[in-house]
Amino acid sequence: MSQPDFYYTIEKKAFAEFKDRGSKFIAYAAPVQTPEEAKVFLAELKKEHPKAVHHCFAYRLGWEGNQFRVSDDGEPSGTAGKPILGQIDSKQLTNVMVVVVRYFGGTLLGVPGLIQAYKSATAMVLQLIPAVQKPIEILYELHFDYTLMNEVMMVVKQTDCTIISQDLQLFCVLQMGIPRARLDEVLYRLQDLHTLEIIPVKGKV
Repeated sequence: MSQPDFYYTIEKKAFAEFKDRGSKFIAYAAPVQTPEEAKVFLAELKKEHPKAVHHCFAYRLGWEGNQFRVSDDGEPSGTAGKPILGQIDSKQLTNVMVVVVRYFGGTLLGVPGLIQAYKSATAMVLQLIPAVQKPIEILYELHFDYTLMNEVMMVVKQTDCTIISQDLQLFCVLQMGIPRARLDEVLYRLQDLHTLEIIPVKGKV
């Protein structure tokens, strides 16, 4: 199976509200890159909604999508986090978190009702945000003499690479993400620059 060159994500936050028999389900979606960013987003919403009875969530991270987490936050097992994640997955998104804040309306909704409510709130908020296509990038570190700076930067610019970090002195260290679709082309061009060292870095953007 060939590996993809792109993944889909969102670039902005949004929220939507779903009501059922007096209960309010407010879904918040946000782009997140790491579990730490997800924690911060959840903490912000808990602060914003201290009186809500549940703050359920799901997120999926990484272009391979194999890093994910779901939380029912006190709701019956499988009624909140999984339906939220199911909606993220149905849109084939990654690096996305959805938190659904619930205010109890006095009437129990039962397991099917809860699943439907969390699913609906998530579907509503994800409909508000356009999905964006991002190139999958492979990380490399370049070590080179300052005299090669212009040529290196020209390759970076012409092939849509992303500079992640740079330490530019007499001897330069540049960490960059190379779009997978153009990897061979970029490496070929960089290898043409003598005295430049190219080191693959574990991990992908």
